[in-house]
Amino acid sequence: MAEGRRSGAAGSMDAVGRAVLGSREGELASGGGRGTGRFIRMLPALLIIGGLLFDSLAPPNFTAVPLFVAAPLIAAPFFSLSRTVRTGIAAVISVIVMRISDGTSTQVVPVIEMITVLTGSVLALVINGVVRRGNEQLASARAVAETAMRAVLPTPAERIGGLQVAARYEAAQADEFVGGDLYAVADTPYGVRVVVGDVRGKGLDAVGAVAVIIGAFREAAEQERSLEGVAQRLERALAREGTRQYGLDAMEGFITAVLGEIPPGAATVRLVNRGHPEPILLHADGALEVLAPSVPALPLGMDLGVWPDRADEWVMPPGATLLAFTDGLSEARDANGVFYDPAARLCGRIFPGPEELLSALTDDVRLHTGGRATDDMALIAVGRPAEGQPVRRTTVKIVGRGDEDAAR
Repeated sequence: MAEGRRSGAAGSMDAVGRAVLGSREGELASGGGRGTGRFIRMLPALLIIGGLLFDSLAPPNFTAVPLFVAAPLIAAPFFSLSRTVRTGIAAVISVIVMRISDGTSTQVVPVIEMITVLTGSVLALVINGVVRRGNEQLASARAVAETAMRAVLPTPAERIGGLQVAARYEAAQADEFVGGDLYAVADTPYGVRVVVGDVRGKGLDAVGAVAVIIGAFREAAEQERSLEGVAQRLERALAREGTRQYGLDAMEGFITAVLGEIPPGAATVRLVNRGHPEPILLHADGALEVLAPSVPALPLGMDLGVWPDRADEWVMPPGATLLAFTDGLSEARDANGVFYDPAARLCGRIFPGPEELLSALTDDVRLHTGGRATDDMALIAVGRPAEGQPVRRTTVKIVGRGDEDAAR
């Protein structure tokens, strides 16, 4: 009987390999590590082959049925329907071949084993269907969320009011699009005005607050003569929205924001900072300034009193770039809990333009965190082109793997 079991197992292994591993259809949809993904793809086949080996070598009183039941159940949440079916068929056929080869196919216990594996395979098909429907619903929800965010945060034109502009929204999770970070830029009679902000909270409530702020900013940026007036309009818009909301979250909500204005024909930039991380001004020679407000101010919507806003002004010569961002950048941590310092990382480095600056910066943050970002981030860069400046110029890479000056 043992010899029969061995011959049956040997004859089944090749068929299992062809049935379970012979097709690449149904590869793991997730973007996990290659080693982990390869192991999971092979695991159902390894379980069946391991069951065949165990059954051929173990005493007759021992059974490998749990391995054959586990194979299709493991395949169900990760593989396509066709591959799950093939895995279940391979498991059932393996048990049948083993019991025919050892002459016990008509006995009660082997029949129960075959029914058990068949039941597990059918259950795997049910699980596969449930997972596929859930994935389809999740994909639909993601598409709706992404469309909503793209409508609220459209990509600005590359040149606005004679300035170079680039903006990014980076979600903490690769498949997450709904957040409370915001940016907007407008070409107005008073110059190019920008806002970057961070709404307390996430989800649809945060998106609603983002829509309120951006809508109010676009209107106020065109109408208000001063940047302080724009900030006050945003404050009033949040207060009006607050009267329409109920509950603790609505009363405690606030938004940190920085508003910027680059007047036409003047080499200056004005800022109003309402409790937001300080923007950075990068100069053409690689020098930079951290634009800290002269008087700290509370975030928008805190309703703890009324203080006049004060705009600070800095020189922004040709070739300089204004970089504003949310705390998802400045509070990004590495594996040791060290915060990312954009000023230290950018000092001494130059870039062809705002788009290249943001690309290098987001890559460097991803390298710093090891891809484990815990907060979304919004970034906007506005550059004043220098006269006679070529379209592209030499760039010192911010991501310097192996560079001594980039080592931390």
